[in-house]
Amino acid sequence: RGTPRAQPRRGGTGTGRELWLSQLDGPPRVGRRPEPDPQWLQRTAGSEMLFGVTPCSMALAHARRDLFRLFLKQSSGSPRPALGELALQATARGVPVCHVPRRELDRLCRGQVHQGVCLEVSPLPFRSLEGAGTGAEQGGLPQVVWLVLEHVQDPMNLGAVLRSAYFLGVDRVVTSHRHSCPLTPTVSKASAGVMEVFDVYSTDDLQSFLKAKAAEGWEVVGTVSNPEEVEDVPVINCLEFRWEKPLILVIGSEGEGLSLETQLLCHRMLAIPPGRALHHGIESLNVSVATGILLHSICSQKRRHGD
Repeated sequence: RGTPRAQPRRGGTGTGRELWLSQLDGPPRVGRRPEPDPQWLQRTAGSEMLFGVTPCSMALAHARRDLFRLFLKQSSGSPRPALGELALQATARGVPVCHVPRRELDRLCRGQVHQGVCLEVSPLPFRSLEGAGTGAEQGGLPQVVWLVLEHVQDPMNLGAVLRSAYFLGVDRVVTSHRHSCPLTPTVSKASAGVMEVFDVYSTDDLQSFLKAKAAEGWEVVGTVSNPEEVEDVPVINCLEFRWEKPLILVIGSEGEGLSLETQLLCHRMLAIPPGRALHHGIESLNVSVATGILLHSICSQKRRHGD
């Protein structure tokens, strides 16, 4: 049963096919006998496929992207309540709903865990810092916390970091544009849909950005797994860290950590103390886990809303 490709419904800014190609997270699963796509499965040029109940629900609710088609798993009985709610959301937005076999959903999202739903959308670009406020227009500037990511490339890590940052009260997330993970459907899934509601900014020149914020009176703090590796910047236990100025926490890449150039722009470096003597080779934490620990330590010092 054919369904024509739909025109986009409310949402964000469309981008070119080059961005779409750059955001593919991996090769499709190889089937036994490749078959041509049916007409309804043909993709809108430049689109990508969200998957999972929460990312699709958040994308439909907030409409920060162009919305093309919602794909739901065919069912002989009553649909799951969550899928029925998604169909209602899509109908309210004027987005066509297609009921398809599970194997077709597998093809649409390239074998990812889709929970019976995929949503064809336009890519979600990074926001520009130009003309953006501090992220704390309704509160006092000294209580502002920005999270800056340098060359974080794993989409699962980026999604988990966004989820923690949103939950713990970070005012803004900024990532280096080069050598960093784009905002892909896998990031949205790993963030549990946070990427659909929480702006992520990027900068082409991370060092210049940090210098400018330091000149404005912000404190820039980096992170390090082994304090002995840092010579020119004070290192402090994250449990003892106190801050009274607007703060930027800088997190480095999964394998290399912060670059030396970025380390030297930090006023202090934070370290997470281990709970035991560690074996050689397993002295560090996953970047998303470490970020969550550091953000909890930092954000717990922010004033409670209304205090």
